[in-house]
Amino acid sequence: MSEVYDIFVVGGGINGCGIARDAAGRGYSVCLAEMNDLGSGTSSWSTKLIHGGLRYLEHYEFRLVREALIEREVLLKMAPHIIWPLRFVLPHHKGMRPAWLLRLGLFLYDHLGGRKILPATRVLDLRSDAAGGPLKDQFTKAFEYSDCWVNDARLVVLNAMDAKAKGAEIFTRTKVVSAKKAGDLWEIDLQSTDTGATRRVSARLIINAGGPWVDDILRTSMGENQARNVRLVQGSHIVVRKKFAHPKAYFFQNSDERIFFAIPYEQDYTLIGTTDQDFQGDPCDVKISDQEIAYLCAGASEYFKEPVTRDDIVWTYSGVRPLYDDGASKAQEATRDYVLRTDGAAGPKVINIFGGKITTYRRLAESMLAKVEEAIGRKGAPWTKASVLPGGEFGVSGYSGLLSKVCSDYPFLERPHSERLVRSYGLKALEILGESKSQADLGEDFGHGLTEAEVRYLIKNEWAQTAADVVWRRSKLGIRFTPEQTERLDTFMREHKQLQNFAAE
Repeated sequence: MSEVYDIFVVGGGINGCGIARDAAGRGYSVCLAEMNDLGSGTSSWSTKLIHGGLRYLEHYEFRLVREALIEREVLLKMAPHIIWPLRFVLPHHKGMRPAWLLRLGLFLYDHLGGRKILPATRVLDLRSDAAGGPLKDQFTKAFEYSDCWVNDARLVVLNAMDAKAKGAEIFTRTKVVSAKKAGDLWEIDLQSTDTGATRRVSARLIINAGGPWVDDILRTSMGENQARNVRLVQGSHIVVRKKFAHPKAYFFQNSDERIFFAIPYEQDYTLIGTTDQDFQGDPCDVKISDQEIAYLCAGASEYFKEPVTRDDIVWTYSGVRPLYDDGASKAQEATRDYVLRTDGAAGPKVINIFGGKITTYRRLAESMLAKVEEAIGRKGAPWTKASVLPGGEFGVSGYSGLLSKVCSDYPFLERPHSERLVRSYGLKALEILGESKSQADLGEDFGHGLTEAEVRYLIKNEWAQTAADVVWRRSKLGIRFTPEQTERLDTFMREHKQLQNFAAE
């Protein structure tokens, strides 16, 4: 007999994990399978922003912008450790959008979403404000507005942790081999990509949250050979040595009418992106192109006094956005809104997700649960709007107090180490540090403050299995790690896994 769940979720990105959390909290039995690591696809290759989408106003997507603006503060209160306010500087470029249009857009941006926590837009004189220092002298006026920064991959993992705490089963590195209808149920065959072991589960409903692979899942697992619903759009970023010292970000306009950002990143760097171009091929193999590098360097050099060159680049990353194919002629004009579609005239249903963005993942989950209720009946009521993710129970204004407590209770830690732990784990940092009285009590240091205590916590609580899981998704330390440090961490994690397997036998 296979296990029977109310809901089976395919895909462990932000949408899949957000839905699993919401559904489990309402009392549905939930199983989620992710073929790789949590958040290893589109969800970890974003521009790291919780934002309303200022440029979407030009495409008249007022509902999407309003929903996103409202969600900024909902998510800020939900996860104040991994989401925090960020001010954006939009220089007025006389050859592009006129000042009156920028003023109008920002007026709407300030008022569409019922902003209460984040400060309002203001006008800057770049000749005297610190934000003008790194920019060319031709830029004398700018508008400054609010959005939020997010640690994207950690947002995924925290949703999965809370889903598990509420009863969901989360299987990583588990591929859906097939899904077949059997009366009123789906029979779903799963295979571990690590061991090859197989298992079968049953579910009353499947939610296809495969992101860029959503059509592939329909074709290979469910036999819908003609599935063509998403437009794959590549977005690439470059990370360069720090271009400015102040804590604000820049919103730049390009001559092709696109926009891109320059954002403070991991204390010592500046993140610049993103691009928008249609993508053909396997989303697993997406890489930044020479043309994209040239595009971002040229665009940033249009604004910064000190040009951005290829020699400045310390890291690049690319992701594929699974946008709903609405027939737009240009990739940048394709809607960022999400579409939920229920398929299956007879027997059990599958609900597919096309599109979406990190900022609206929670609202997407609520919309999905409304469709779940139509398909298999109602259980609990919506609950996530006033909820808090694991570690974030200290409140929007409580970061400084929590940091002070960690610094006081663990004086042997260097302040940057304490800051990283609080920004990554919130109150869970105290769980990692435990009763330690010295740096030695935290075990081996794999580099840059990543200790054995933290790695063991990640293995036990956050599904981390490889060095890449730890240094690129659970943290952003990969940008600092040497190949030798990464290999040592991988060796430790393999040995830990072997000991676990031995103990289980």
